[in-house]
Amino acid sequence: MYVPRHFEIDDVARCHDLIERYSFGTLIVTIDGRNEATHLPFLLDRAAGLNGTLRAHLARANPAWKSFGEGREALVVFLGTHGYISPDWYESEAQVPTWNYVAVHAYGRPRALGPVETRDVLDRLSALHEAALLPKPIWTLGKLGAERIDQLARAIVAFEIPIDRLEGKAKLSQNRTEADVRKAAHALEQVGGEEAKALAALMTAAKKSRS
Repeated sequence: MYVPRHFEIDDVARCHDLIERYSFGTLIVTIDGRNEATHLPFLLDRAAGLNGTLRAHLARANPAWKSFGEGREALVVFLGTHGYISPDWYESEAQVPTWNYVAVHAYGRPRALGPVETRDVLDRLSALHEAALLPKPIWTLGKLGAERIDQLARAIVAFEIPIDRLEGKAKLSQNRTEADVRKAAHALEQVGGEEAKALAALMTAAKKSRS
């Protein structure tokens, strides 16, 4: 990923924060010289390895897992808040449109997990996302019964990726003047919607952190 210095996120903990916040990532592997992309919810174990470890599962019918364990590097892309920035929103004149965004790229070599680890991944994924639905009663895998769980587990491949390298990028107009950022952020707030407001808040916070 091309990361100019003023947009770089060089803090592992901050990259981890973003991975957990935007945990639905895109796994990219190479099979027979062709890139294969799979969209998956990921778990992050911050303490496992130098840069943490990602865990997820995919359908056994998906050929992506056939590249696991062969020492090939995989890439997982986590795309966060993003949006269009109109040049009309700047204080400065004679500007051009741009797109602001936050993203983290994680690189590592995937390996398939065994039955016990697979069950752990399934339990932790459902627990994480069920917790966000409270006060709805929590659904657990145990409600399916052992036979059904075994049947479903045979149809998937759980895996982990110890992260060898992290790249973080927050392109949030840090290279613009304070007046430009303030006016663009205000315009985004007026546009409204959760994404636009979140982007405005990130832009304002990024500029303040560099002041």
